[in-house]
Amino acid sequence: MPARLSPLFVPGPAGKLEAVLHHDPGTPVERVAVVCHPHPLYGGTMHNKVAFRAAEALAEAGLPVLRFNFRGVNHSEGVYDGGVGERDDLRAALEWLAERFGPLPAVAAGFSFGAAVTLDVAPGAPSVRAMIAIAPPVKARDFPELLECPKPKAVVQGTADELCPHPFLDEAFPAWPEPKLRLDVPGATHFFDRRLGELTAAGRQALDWSIIHAW
Repeated sequence: MPARLSPLFVPGPAGKLEAVLHHDPGTPVERVAVVCHPHPLYGGTMHNKVAFRAAEALAEAGLPVLRFNFRGVNHSEGVYDGGVGERDDLRAALEWLAERFGPLPAVAAGFSFGAAVTLDVAPGAPSVRAMIAIAPPVKARDFPELLECPKPKAVVQGTADELCPHPFLDEAFPAWPEPKLRLDVPGATHFFDRRLGELTAAGRQALDWSIIHAW
C-alpha cells in the first residue's frame, strides 16, 4: 500500500517547521527516516523533486519518512541562518520522529544544501545510524565530522553535476572512513533532470546497503 502523506508542523528552535510525513499505518515500523531539501535561498523546499523522490524511495521500503521545510521556508517560522540554525532544525525533526515512533534508529538523507546539513548533523546524532547524501556540496565544504565517523555513509552523485562537480567528490570521498558507498548516476545533472528514475533506484540501493551495514 502506498504511504499516506500527512501535512503537519514540527516544533523547531526558531518556531514551527512545516512538514509532511510519508507513512503507511499498517506497516510495522523498525526504523525511520528524514529528508532535507536543497538551498532555501535558491528556491529549495521540501517539495523539490529530488527530495520528494528520495523520500518516496525510503517510504516504499516501509520507513516512515519526514520531509520538512527549514526555517523561513514557506510556512516554516524563523529566517534563513546560513546552515547553522538549519542543523538545529534537523535535530528537531529527529526528535519529533523519536516522540512519534519511539527511540528507533534513523536514516538521515539530504539533497545538495540538505546533504550538507545531513553530513554536519548525522555523525553526532545518537539516533542516526546511517546517512544518504545526494549531490553533497564537497566543492565548498570539507565535512571534518565525517573523517572519524564510523556510521555508514552513502553518496548519490550525477556524473554531469554542474553545481557539485564530480572531480571534487573524487578528491573528498577517499578520505571518508568505511563503511561507505558511492553511487554515480551517468549523465545526471545536479537536479537529475530526466534521470529521476535512476535517482529513485539509487536511493533504494543506498538504503538497502545502509541497512546491511548499520543493522
